Amino acid sequence: MPSRPPSGPRSSQARPTSRTQPDRAHAAQHGSTKGGGGLWLHGLHPVEAALRNPQRRLRRLLLTEEAEATLAARLGTRTGTPWPLTVERTDRARLDALLGRDAVHQGAALQADPLAPPTLEAALQRPGPVLVLDQVSDPRNVGAILRSAAAFGAAAVVVQDRNAPEETGALAKAASGALETMPLLRAVNLSRTLVALKAAGLWVVGLDAGSGILDGAAFAERRLALVLGAEGEGLRRLTRETCDEIAGLRMPGAMESLNVSNAAAVALYELTRLR
Repeated sequence: MPSRPPSGPRSSQARPTSRTQPDRAHAAQHGSTKGGGGLWLHGLHPVEAALRNPQRRLRRLLLTEEAEATLAARLGTRTGTPWPLTVERTDRARLDALLGRDAVHQGAALQADPLAPPTLEAALQRPGPVLVLDQVSDPRNVGAILRSAAAFGAAAVVVQDRNAPEETGALAKAASGALETMPLLRAVNLSRTLVALKAAGLWVVGLDAGSGILDGAAFAERRLALVLGAEGEGLRRLTRETCDEIAGLRMPGAMESLNVSNAAAVALYELTRLR
């Protein structure tokens, strides 16, 4: 197993009922509000997960009658009441106006504060691989990667602070509750973070096409940090050079690349299928 990655350019493997007036719709469409208003999470799974998360500071809970019944059945009774805050009964038309018609809210919206990210040291106390995203900027991709990371037992997901989406309702919806359980860290300098991961004993593998095939059996005795680049751009040069090795996915079909979130899911499956 090489100690440094192969040189030369490669193509990307992962190309891949309220008493107040509603907040302005254009802000809510992005899942967040300014002026201390927190962000709006929407959808049954994200709202349920946030209500269960003791680390999440909750502000307002808007539910249709149907969504309230569904969540009440899922949550059960918590210290004598099914809700950690007062439910404001609403209707779908109002939620459409608040969140935007494209938001799949399922009759549930929760205003909350963003989560405080843990330190890298705290995240590494969890078992499993670490996913590092190099300038992956689409919130739905990041959310889907969080969901896969939670499904396959990853320790954390690391994103670059300046070129990654903020915590939003769209990201939380794509994560389907995983935003509340999977640590999401922001790194100012991704290369230095990779060096810190190496110092902690992790083997850093960049996922990219045109090189060896990622083989989970070869890493049975190693803990990995798996690095994925943005679709189209792939891994940046310095990120690539900081990796211990570069590997691609086995794809015998006609396609040469996958969406970055799909690539993350396939790679995580490969790393965990024998365990």
